[in-house]
Amino acid sequence: MKNKTAAILFCFFLGGFGGHKFYLGQVGLGVLYLLFFWTFIPGIAAFFEFFMLIFTSDDEFNRRFNGVSYSQPITSAKDSTAALSDLKHLYDNGVITAEEYEEKRKKLLKNI
Repeated sequence: MKNKTAAILFCFFLGGFGGHKFYLGQVGLGVLYLLFFWTFIPGIAAFFEFFMLIFTSDDEFNRRFNGVSYSQPITSAKDSTAALSDLKHLYDNGVITAEEYEEKRKKLLKNI
C-alpha cells in the first residue's frame, strides 16, 4: 500500500527524475521523466505534482493510487431495517439523545 507522505517526499527530492512516478506505480511516466530529466521539464511538472499531492485528500489518494475506497457500502433494505430497529432501541433506553437518533436515522434512510 502506497503512503502519501512517502510519495510527497519522493516527488520533492526525486521528482525531476520521476522517482515519485515509479513509487506510485506509473512506471511508463517514470521512464519518460528519467529520459528527459536533462530538459528540466519533468522537474517543472514534478513541482506542480508536489503541490497536487499535498492538497489531495487521503481518501482521494487511496482511491487513485491504492485502489481503495473508504466510502460507506450500500446496505440492503433488510440490514437497514435491522439497524433502524437497533437505533430506536438505543433511543428508547436513553443511550443516545434525540438529536443523535435523528441524525443517524437520516443517514440510514439515505443509504436505502
